[in-house]
Amino acid sequence: MRFATLAANSHNTQPWTFTASANRIVIAPDFARRCPAVDPDDHHLFVSLGCAAENLVLAASMLGLKANPVVEGDEIIIDLEAISRAKSPLAEAITVRQSTRTTYDGRPVSPETLRLLESACREPGVSPIMVTDRARISNVVDYVVQGNSAQMRDEAFMDELQGWMRFSETDAMARMDGLFSRCSGNPALPAWIARPLLGLFFTEKGENNKYREQVESSAGVVVLVADASDKAHWIAVGRACQRFGLQATALGLKYAFINQPVEVAAVRSQFASFLDLGERRPDIIMRFGTGPDLPNSLRRAPEQVMRERS
Repeated sequence: MRFATLAANSHNTQPWTFTASANRIVIAPDFARRCPAVDPDDHHLFVSLGCAAENLVLAASMLGLKANPVVEGDEIIIDLEAISRAKSPLAEAITVRQSTRTTYDGRPVSPETLRLLESACREPGVSPIMVTDRARISNVVDYVVQGNSAQMRDEAFMDELQGWMRFSETDAMARMDGLFSRCSGNPALPAWIARPLLGLFFTEKGENNKYREQVESSAGVVVLVADASDKAHWIAVGRACQRFGLQATALGLKYAFINQPVEVAAVRSQFASFLDLGERRPDIIMRFGTGPDLPNSLRRAPEQVMRERS
């Protein structure tokens, strides 16, 4: 379960609970940690559960357990059975994977690397779309900027985002969740200093310029698209998303989410048309490339996310 809690998740809300018995683990949503402004239909929440499930499956194999996940309603039921221990580069990347939200070096990656990345995020009911052409990456940037502008003009979104910001080490360590400033390459400051100054340095223009530079410095972009828009498919997207991040890490690459075009409904429909998706919804967007290490986001301990069996 500790490995599972290291999975990617929206705003580092860690919106999950775990129930364990001798040969079964159940992952369930923690709706108290939902983000109704950025994620009104809980899409990202269930993608996050899928990310946690994939980490658990990979970690179980290292411990000599086969994990068999099945989605039942809001929950992921994972039965465990004994097998031979098996190491894998993806499992070994769990503890070092991070969403690296900074500028990369702009270098392209090899065709073989692209093949491995695309293969890693294949999941039944989910399709990856790889974008490496510079002109099309610039198109993606335009949608990211459009979505970011809409979000920064949305008071509810900004209030929710700021509620998950952790400006100082003290605040981050006390909560063990949220968006710690140093994890994005920003300095840590006491909240009483940082919050009043937020409007001076956290501006629409500044953030748009930052995202434009970051995406254009990337080797490519991948968009994950599910065949249907329901909880089971969102969980499947999460599993594919997590494997992509782990494969990138195992290859020595960095990656980060740029989900603004899928989070703003009006922009999402335009982005879907750009990708020629028909009635399908773009679920997750990630950029990737070669970049520096940043501090890892904090996670709550397993005992803080476990619940008693009923």
